[in-house]
Amino acid sequence: MAKEQKEPKAELDPRFSSVGAAPSTWAEARKSLEDAKIYWLSTVRPDGRPHVTSLFAVMLDDAIYFCTGRGERKAKNLAANPHCAVTTGCNVVEGMDLVVEGDALPVVDDNRLRRIADRYVVKYNWRYEVRDGAFYGEGGRAEVYQVRPTTIFAFGKGEQFSQTRWRFQL
Repeated sequence: MAKEQKEPKAELDPRFSSVGAAPSTWAEARKSLEDAKIYWLSTVRPDGRPHVTSLFAVMLDDAIYFCTGRGERKAKNLAANPHCAVTTGCNVVEGMDLVVEGDALPVVDDNRLRRIADRYVVKYNWRYEVRDGAFYGEGGRAEVYQVRPTTIFAFGKGEQFSQTRWRFQL
């Protein structure tokens, strides 16, 4: 089982926050990341152009996990450059938007993959068979990636606006 990271220190950026705003709490941000239903993955194509796609993901041991087929654009991009951002939030002027920066690295350990697959069942009622270091489902083989955050930004919206940053040690 992966060791949970030490709770990060919240840094409020007053340049992008309302007067008197407080930083978002890590507990609130983590719950939002765990509960989100849709995430957006931003990667970079080999020619430098951005690529953004929506996906389902789960959080486990302070990392975000998602899966994709080997031939999909996001997998090709990550093979060339693992740096990425995963975002989630809401499209209204309230609540919290989150940006997770990190590297997407393949997960091939069947024991960890089973734990991740269990999270997909609970969250989305999607079932994957785990074998040979991958997920297998209706669409065939799916590679699983882990994004362990290096930095997370939270953008609080509503009566007060705030921008909070957490930095993580790898």
